[in-house]
Amino acid sequence: MPDPGLALAAFFFVTLILVVLFWPNWGLVSRLLRLVPATERVRMEDSLKHVFNAEYQGTSCTIESLAGVLEIPRSEAVKLVARLDSSRLLELSSRRGTPTLTLTVAGREYALRILRTHRLWEQYLAERTGVHPSDWHDQAEVREHTLSAEDADLLAAGMGHPPYDPHGDPIPTAAGRLPPKLGVALTSYSAGRAARIVHLEDEPPEVYQQLVHAGLSPDMHIQLLESSDDKVRFSADGREHQFDPVVAASITIVPTRLNDVTEGVSRKLSDLRVGETGRVVGIVASCRGAQRRRLLDLGAVPGTLIKAKLKSPLGEPVAYDIRGAMVALRHEQADSIQINSAEESAAKAS
Repeated sequence: MPDPGLALAAFFFVTLILVVLFWPNWGLVSRLLRLVPATERVRMEDSLKHVFNAEYQGTSCTIESLAGVLEIPRSEAVKLVARLDSSRLLELSSRRGTPTLTLTVAGREYALRILRTHRLWEQYLAERTGVHPSDWHDQAEVREHTLSAEDADLLAAGMGHPPYDPHGDPIPTAAGRLPPKLGVALTSYSAGRAARIVHLEDEPPEVYQQLVHAGLSPDMHIQLLESSDDKVRFSADGREHQFDPVVAASITIVPTRLNDVTEGVSRKLSDLRVGETGRVVGIVASCRGAQRRRLLDLGAVPGTLIKAKLKSPLGEPVAYDIRGAMVALRHEQADSIQINSAEESAAKAS
């Protein structure tokens, strides 16, 4: 008869492993899958996508850069390029004496299909799941190789054919059309100017996590306050942010009017003191998926009056009166709801 203590220990060990691997958003699973040696087809598709991205950004792609992106020896990259060349998906040309990789028409169509699937899946994760933004890219890297073109079309139709992914990257159409790249790096802007964020680079993940933690997202209006070799400082939604130039270079912007920035300034619901009332302006763009739907279902829609009623002895959660219902929200949740004071809203209306 098995020892009951050993059996119980084994049960808890297996349970722990399952929890670590699968709770709550498969982030670790996606990372583990990335460690599995890639199949030849996956490597070929990753190669085509890398060459396409280089062409789209106006940079050269070489065997060395391909080897670096795929994390394989140069000798393996040479063999991979030879297979793509024989398949008429890729060809070698010479630019200023340096062998450069370029896509054929068929190779470009193939790369666009993979890119379309990747960005659609990221958009799906952002809008329809609770997966953390830092895990969107890794999971899409896996799924892009498993979905057919028909599956991608169904995914797009189910989301209303979104034109952009959650990072602000354009999603290729089923016909392979892709708009040109817009905007410039925030580091190229001068202080005092206003802009709108159109893209947040999601690689490397360590940099992207800093942007997510700051609550930044595409479509946010900002004003650049300071730009130097040491730091970049700007305001967004009435809050000030400061980044190292390396991080700030991952933010792509387009010019806008200063009024667009000042008109968008609002308070956070968490700023309300007990007894104060605010009127909902909206929900921050960085709040997506299940969390955004929950706040909307609770009644946090533009125009709704919300009153702070009670505060926990520990400071949170705080109980708010939303349309006659008492709702407890943590600071993190209340930070996502933008408000103006009821008096200020009434003054603007008059």
